[in-house]
Amino acid sequence: MNLTISGHHLDVTPALREYVVQKLERIIRHFDQVVDVKVLLSVDPLKDKDLRQKAECNIHVKGRDLFAESAHADLYAAVDQLADKLDRQVLKHKDKAQDHHHQSVKRMPAE
Repeated sequence: MNLTISGHHLDVTPALREYVVQKLERIIRHFDQVVDVKVLLSVDPLKDKDLRQKAECNIHVKGRDLFAESAHADLYAAVDQLADKLDRQVLKHKDKAQDHHHQSVKRMPAE
């Protein structure tokens, strides 16, 4: 799995990087066919301070690309919300990707 964490208008500290990796491990634990993960952490120059910290993530899994974003006043809370959204998307994708068709019961010829 390739993991890219980048910052826009902020420096990604080692503590923040470790926190993001820790939160994304839950997704990998649920679905092991994750190919590529790109995380963008940013601070938007908005007047509204409540939604200033933003976290976005693109995940390339086998057969599909997933995207989620979250905004919050605290960047760590935004990462938490982002991980929750991605976890739900990955579980839904995994459920759809599994083969739910059952083999039909073969009939025995009547004697």
